[in-house]
Amino acid sequence: MTRAPAVLRAARAGWAWGTDYAYVTWRQARGLLRPRDPSGLASGPRIPVVLVPGIYETWFFLEPLARALHRAGHPVVTVPALGLNTFDLETSARLVADRIAELGGHRVVLVAHSKGGLIGKYLLNRPGLTDAVVGVVAVNTPFRGSVYATRFPSRPVRALAPRFPDMVDLARDSTSHGRIVSIYGDFDPHIPGGSALEGAVNVHLPVMGHFRTVAHPEVLAAVTAQVARLEETSAPTAG
Repeated sequence: MTRAPAVLRAARAGWAWGTDYAYVTWRQARGLLRPRDPSGLASGPRIPVVLVPGIYETWFFLEPLARALHRAGHPVVTVPALGLNTFDLETSARLVADRIAELGGHRVVLVAHSKGGLIGKYLLNRPGLTDAVVGVVAVNTPFRGSVYATRFPSRPVRALAPRFPDMVDLARDSTSHGRIVSIYGDFDPHIPGGSALEGAVNVHLPVMGHFRTVAHPEVLAAVTAQVARLEETSAPTAG
């Protein structure tokens, strides 16, 4: 009887791992075989949203979020120069800042997944790169790094380990936390330490996974609501 909860948790974790990898494999393959043009999402009357995907992801991985935000009236902007997002944080942040500069001074909200949230925080911490970012809505971001990153042979992934210099520096600076929303679920197979960020708006949802949650209805609703909240707080006050 006493082992039942542990067995159940292990089964749920295994299910989350399996379905997560099935989803990301399907999503990435679909993006390669049937690439889509994001320009049709670039219109709308509300605050623009800049998509910042995670490592080895393109904008298409965040298409469910992009379409939900576009339906809500937000122009959705991608950053093609990021490629598969394997650059270091500084390089990635500069590429995002360059793309924002092309928007002609518009204030924007960054919507990010995983490593993308780290890039967003890096930008907020360095206003010299851009002062156009109102805030960051991050889904499943390892703000304190992931111990699993050390197990990967790929340097871009290992750079997300908690003791990697860039991660240490980023974690030390909390000045931007008030402009960050961290959205995460009950269990993330890639971030055992979780994505809660002290001083940020933390949104904990009853979902599981690292990749497939970007298409979950509750995550889509939460991201849309938090972007709207940031838009409202950034609006100029009368008088």
